[in-house]
Amino acid sequence: MRENLKRARKEAGMTQQQVADRLGICLRYYQSIEAGEKTGDFSIWDTLEDFTGIHQRVLREISSIHHDQEDNQ
Repeated sequence: MRENLKRARKEAGMTQQQVADRLGICLRYYQSIEAGEKTGDFSIWDTLEDFTGIHQRVLREISSIHHDQEDNQ
């Protein structure tokens, strides 16, 4: 799970669907990125970095704690 990405999204007050829409990708693909199952391409990480203000290296970190996938909250 990419806890830093999830936290940044929540601090921005956005749902997973809103982030996916902003990135121009489907919800399931964004959920896979946030869950650490997919890497996503550079343009996605550049956009995430731009709108969160957090370096993509930090956003990409995967925590060792596994949580159940979020229900678009």
